Amino acid sequence: MPDTGLTESRLTRTSAGTLRTGSRTSVTSTSVRRQRRIVRAVVRATELWRAVTTAVVTAARWAGRTVRPAGAVVVAAATFGLILGVLFGWVEWMVAGAAALLLLAMSVPFLFGARAYDVDLALQHDRVVAGHGVTGQIVVRNDGARAALPGRLDIPVGRGLVEFGVPFLRPGHAATEPLQIPPLPRGVVRIGPVTTVRSDPVGLLRREHAFDDVHDLFVHPRTVVLPSTSAGLIRDLEGSATRRLVDADMSFHAIREYVPGDARRQVHWKSTAKTGRLMVRQYEESRRSRMAVVLAAATPEYADADEYELAVSAAASLGLRAVRDARDVDVVTGSEIPRVVKGRLRAIRRLPVVSPRAMLDGFSGLDRHDNTLPVEDVCRVASEAGERVSIAFVVVGSAVPLARLRHAALAFPVDTAVAAVICDERAHPRMQSVAGLSVLTIGTLDDLSGLLVRGAAS
Repeated sequence: MPDTGLTESRLTRTSAGTLRTGSRTSVTSTSVRRQRRIVRAVVRATELWRAVTTAVVTAARWAGRTVRPAGAVVVAAATFGLILGVLFGWVEWMVAGAAALLLLAMSVPFLFGARAYDVDLALQHDRVVAGHGVTGQIVVRNDGARAALPGRLDIPVGRGLVEFGVPFLRPGHAATEPLQIPPLPRGVVRIGPVTTVRSDPVGLLRREHAFDDVHDLFVHPRTVVLPSTSAGLIRDLEGSATRRLVDADMSFHAIREYVPGDARRQVHWKSTAKTGRLMVRQYEESRRSRMAVVLAAATPEYADADEYELAVSAAASLGLRAVRDARDVDVVTGSEIPRVVKGRLRAIRRLPVVSPRAMLDGFSGLDRHDNTLPVEDVCRVASEAGERVSIAFVVVGSAVPLARLRHAALAFPVDTAVAAVICDERAHPRMQSVAGLSVLTIGTLDDLSGLLVRGAAS
């Protein structure tokens, strides 16, 4: 009997313990399910918030691109008119709001069909000279299955804008309009992208669609034809003799006494027989004539923008003559230097000279810079980085004094002929020599040819 009671007591405690454990398990499971529901609710709320935010942002962007200022006024009138009319029972406000809302609804159909067009922009030339315009044509074709309402095309031309009206087009029909671009200044002008514009007659809503057709129009600087004999003031075909003496070349210099190491083939036997000592020939080194054109690029070195354009045209004329004569030429100018490294970085820009077109394309993209090297430093970097040149032209503005020009000339080797071209639209053309430096002052581009001819003849 005692054993039976003990067994029952243990069973009771065990059963009670089991019941208590099961209760805790049930509470824990309920808590976990509740936390999962909360997490799901938070996740769904977050996703819903993101979707609403994205929709609002998209709608705001669409409204910013589509609704014009007049349309914004009509939207405000419709909103406030209907709200105030309903709240306070003002019939006039309700009528005004309904009329504004109807006007907006009538403007929406005019936005359809903006992507139904296929636009082809063609230019007659992709390169022109400064001061000349260019012609082309616009072909607008309706590739849609429905008729396209009248619209408008906007064609950006540099900082300007050309507008074309598109008539009513049936499916498969096209309209061709001539494009006349007015005279442009030197530079690289981007034409396009062509943009179709849909707008209602009142101007409340507007929809645009831009195409991918973009053209870069290179507007070359004006140039003048220079005589080939003056494109470097060097008339020889194989190269000019230098002041450096060598043992073998084409330009004979003198006869000197033999020293150990001289080649026996250079022995001049007639002089040897007369003097009784071995005598050898000595030559002046000849090299192929190489030309350099250095264009100043700092803004303070020119009086105004017109003076810089004259300098660009003069440098382009010199380089063009050299390229057409198949001479070796380097065309360099100053490059823009960031302010943070100004004074610690020396940078120049070399223009391509493989062909006249490539070189003139390079001149089209040049501009003055506030942060760049002065012309004397450009000459020094160009002289150190390139090959030895026979003659160098340094083209500057009227703000560069003669002292700086002489300093620039010293950057080249002593056997390099240096000529400075000062562009000053207020000065008369003249040519002078200052401490061995030839200085040409031009007031117009046509003055350059006459001064170079005079320098070649003197």
